[in-house]
Amino acid sequence: MPHSASAGRSGDIRFGEFVALMALLMALTALSIDIMLVALPDIAGSFGVVRENDRQLVITAYMLGFAIGQPFHGPLSDRFGRKPVLAAGLVIFAIGSLGAVFAPSFTALLAARALQGFGAAAPRVVAIAIVRDRFVGRDMARVMSFVMMIFIIVPIIAPALGEGILHLGTWPWVFGALFLAAVAAFAWSMLRLAETRAAEDRMPLSPAALGHAFHKVMTTRATVGYTAAMGLLFGGLLSYVGSAQQIFVDVYGLGAMFPVAFGAIAGVMALASLVNARLVGRVGMHRVSHVALIGYTLTGVAMALLGFPEHPPLLGLGLFMAAIFFCFGLIAPNFNAMAMEPLGHVAGMGSSFVGFFSTGMAAVVGWIVGQSFDGTRAPR
Repeated sequence: MPHSASAGRSGDIRFGEFVALMALLMALTALSIDIMLVALPDIAGSFGVVRENDRQLVITAYMLGFAIGQPFHGPLSDRFGRKPVLAAGLVIFAIGSLGAVFAPSFTALLAARALQGFGAAAPRVVAIAIVRDRFVGRDMARVMSFVMMIFIIVPIIAPALGEGILHLGTWPWVFGALFLAAVAAFAWSMLRLAETRAAEDRMPLSPAALGHAFHKVMTTRATVGYTAAMGLLFGGLLSYVGSAQQIFVDVYGLGAMFPVAFGAIAGVMALASLVNARLVGRVGMHRVSHVALIGYTLTGVAMALLGFPEHPPLLGLGLFMAAIFFCFGLIAPNFNAMAMEPLGHVAGMGSSFVGFFSTGMAAVVGWIVGQSFDGTRAPR
């Protein structure tokens, strides 16, 4: 049964450790993307990739695998329990990481990245389902805010970590680090995390049961609406992440300072998550997220009124992105919680639906925008 965050414990581990573990499981995707941003030029050079925008396929392939995997992992976790599906996903992620280390061609690397993404979908889906198993409403939004606050540390440090790895070795070492991260997540979760899907609550994988769960998800307006909104918002985020290395290094010439600039902007999201955790219990997740969405929209409108300058000052671009990310940090955990709130008894299927459609939309939007990058910050 779900319970309040005030209970202080989640299964056999304390609340703080539970939050940290959920953050690690969800952060594998952010780590898998952000740690290699600094390695994209080396990867492209190693395989003779001519078009600079094709570097971003390393990100897109991962996100497509990530999206495709989510419809499978949720129903499986509803049927067999959270931990077996989590374990299988981490093993697949580790295999994909090793495949990338030894990839003989760019095509093989993209295939390994897609496999990585498919495996990483399991910890993402299962982590959200576990949180929903344990918490509801504002308590879930508060927990997700703490998870996001720790989660955001990853994009802050990941580019610098990737830079450090490249100083010690070559780009395959980056994928070796991801393999080790999967091993650590596997060991921690298997040793410390209790199963949250009780045997009597597990759903059969029959067409009738799956159809009923899918119908429940698809006919819940809040779930569908907030999922669509998250897809568009994550699409904007992924568009920025995919082009960030080219923008800051190729256009602004930051070079080795790229991890600092990227981390500073990402750090604003961590601050927003902390603010959200404090606000949501007082004023509610609906009000916080909806006001933040208005702020997000007005920030974009302000940039449009300025005519989308092609070469804005670096400080101006940084402030714009910081405002966007602060609003995003107030929106994402609450939209996620509100999408999942009505789906307690089908949390696995619900998490799969939310993840698949929001990530799928984000991958498509990110790919379109990324391939349209022309060396300026203005849309074309």
